[in-house]
Amino acid sequence: MDEEVKLLDDAFARFLEQEIAPGYEDWVEAGCVTKEAWKKTGEGGFLCPAIPEEYGGVGGTFAHEAAIMHRLGVDGFDHFGIALHSGIVAPYILHYGSEDQKKRWLPGLVSGDLIGAIAMTEPGAGSDLQGIKTTAVKDGNHYVINGSKTFITNGQLANLIVVVAKTDPKEGAKGTSLFVVETEEVEGFRRGRNLDKIGLKGNDTSELFFDNVRVPADALLGQDEGKGFYQLMEQLPQERLIVTIQAMAAIERALTVTLDYVKERKAFGKAVIDFQNTQFKLAELKTEATIGRVFVNDCIAKHLEGGLDTVTASMAKYWTTDLQCKVMDECLQLHGGYGYMNEYPIARLYADARVQRIYAGTNEIMKVLIARSL
Repeated sequence: MDEEVKLLDDAFARFLEQEIAPGYEDWVEAGCVTKEAWKKTGEGGFLCPAIPEEYGGVGGTFAHEAAIMHRLGVDGFDHFGIALHSGIVAPYILHYGSEDQKKRWLPGLVSGDLIGAIAMTEPGAGSDLQGIKTTAVKDGNHYVINGSKTFITNGQLANLIVVVAKTDPKEGAKGTSLFVVETEEVEGFRRGRNLDKIGLKGNDTSELFFDNVRVPADALLGQDEGKGFYQLMEQLPQERLIVTIQAMAAIERALTVTLDYVKERKAFGKAVIDFQNTQFKLAELKTEATIGRVFVNDCIAKHLEGGLDTVTASMAKYWTTDLQCKVMDECLQLHGGYGYMNEYPIARLYADARVQRIYAGTNEIMKVLIARSL
């Protein structure tokens, strides 16, 4: 958090208060942030800050991305799917796209004219990416994509979707490729329903259907078929680091709102904070949150130097999200019956936390990856 990153953080905090907060609860209720919010965020310079200037960005680093993700969480705007758009979708194009592809798509992602999503998960394939059934068959100077995806974040609004498909189903992982589909330019693409989730209700999550969707050959991300699985594996450490950043931001917010509550709430003639049980519980949670923050900061530093490996990212993802769920449970308990009421922030934090242990690879998969390194 150097001076430049701090300035970005301060500016983004003001932007959220002035431009996002007034309509945020309406968007959560509607189940989807508006296109106008995306455009405003892009105009403010808060989308894809790590994209180089030649592609419309400001030439920042992942530190700038991390500051924006953290601010969304600590200020309670974590239903806005910026992290996936900026920290996951854009880097695939930046790292693997041709020069023409970068110039074609990155400026739109920076401005908010394009809203990004990545379509990995299928009804029959979640953490097992090798099990996907969606196909992309070469037909002259086009590919024809067929298949369905589910649990796709930003799915209701996304107009640029990175699709994981099999170009050679017989080759397993080596037959997987990534395609960039501009939804407004093709026929046969359909959005399913906006899925009704336990939490993160304002972050639209959808079913997507590809029925003989014809895309030009240059929709293939990169130069060659069969590179998709390796591209996915190379980018998953950053995706998992993003989840840890979100986890720590939510943990810090939960502790803040809980401290405020137990200082004000009276029971048996004194503030709830004055009971030793409350003090001990919060002391434990604050200690674990501090350990988590130090670990995540170290992971960010390693990533900025290009040294965050899959095993460490897996450790961070599973441990911080397990901690997140523990903290939310303990903090809700300290609220008593009010913690179960949606009007209190801790109720939403509790509901939102649960998916963190599932996406970006379940925590059980994280442990498998860690175990292989032992």
